[in-house]
Amino acid sequence: MQKEILIITNYFPPERGAAANRIYSLAEAMGDADFRVTVVCPLPNYPTGKVFSEYSGKISSVEAVSFGKIKRLWIWPSNSANKFVRLLSMVSFSFSLILFFIFSKTPKKVFIQYSPVFVGFTAVCLGRLFSKKIILNVSDLWPLAGLEMGVLKKGTYYSLLQKMEKFCYKNADLIIGQSEEILQHISQNIKKPTFLYRNVPNFRVPLIPEHKPSSEIKIVYAGLLGVAQGIFEICQHISFPENVSLHIYGAGPEAGKIKNLQKKNIHFYGEVDREELHKELQNYDIAFIPLMKRIYGSVPSKIFEYTRLGLPVLYYAGGEGEDIIKNNLLGWVVPVNNYDALQRFINTISREKIGEFPKEKIQKNSASTFNFHKQFKDFIVLIESN
Repeated sequence: MQKEILIITNYFPPERGAAANRIYSLAEAMGDADFRVTVVCPLPNYPTGKVFSEYSGKISSVEAVSFGKIKRLWIWPSNSANKFVRLLSMVSFSFSLILFFIFSKTPKKVFIQYSPVFVGFTAVCLGRLFSKKIILNVSDLWPLAGLEMGVLKKGTYYSLLQKMEKFCYKNADLIIGQSEEILQHISQNIKKPTFLYRNVPNFRVPLIPEHKPSSEIKIVYAGLLGVAQGIFEICQHISFPENVSLHIYGAGPEAGKIKNLQKKNIHFYGEVDREELHKELQNYDIAFIPLMKRIYGSVPSKIFEYTRLGLPVLYYAGGEGEDIIKNNLLGWVVPVNNYDALQRFINTISREKIGEFPKEKIQKNSASTFNFHKQFKDFIVLIESN
């Protein structure tokens, strides 16, 4: 009899980004491991806050795929900066989830992507109500991350989110965390089986193309263009010398301001699909990973993706990621939010300095240390024993 699992997530392709890619890779791998997978997610709307045109006007959608099926449910989408408007959007998907559980036959095992909190909380409540085995995947420590980013303040609403967070942890049968800090945070008060599951990509390691030596040093950023990443603010504070340039790919709330930025040696290309992006990234010398504030538990997934392509990393995001970069010799670490230190690095970067981290060595270190298939095999053994 074929094994079955239900995956509940707020993000899934054709949406782009680390969260969608992570869950898709997991669903695909589970299909290869002889699981029949049902993915339940909202109608695609991230990051624009509008349902994608090919799904516009639909209440729901069911798609047959190689690993099983995707059930896309109604959501009132929004990417508003207003937290109460965003809350309404999350509640709308939670309502759709309730209807789905009432009227659908669902597998015994349920994998829940925790964050957003309300969606995770609703899914865990439904899992308990319907006597499911709950695997909780924690990729962000909400509401703590929101407090550190300045989008939440301590008070009644924050306390409510904390209670919902603890409820999710207490009622999970197995907790998956993408960083050591996340698992430490959870284990402080709650004793549950845990498993470290890094957001390691699952794509074939590409050959590193040969390029003619150039005097220009090209730094690239590819990803979400939001306040937390701080690309617009960094561009305002940092100047690039004649031989150094910054190349930006992505979409998000600050994309318009970056596009209109008139500053020497800064180039903006907008959003491209992942396959094309991987080809483009191989034309650059250094990958830039910034976060404006050190967020406890956060490890940018770009570390694993960039280095698998052979790019040394300029890391400006703090936290556990600093140790990953240093311990695995994957690039340079600059203290987060220290513009003077970042400017000094930009001013002094040279071909000789880049030569300290050859692309072939970066790729080899990354591919051997962060192995998707080994990690996934250990994960499967664990969930089959629970």
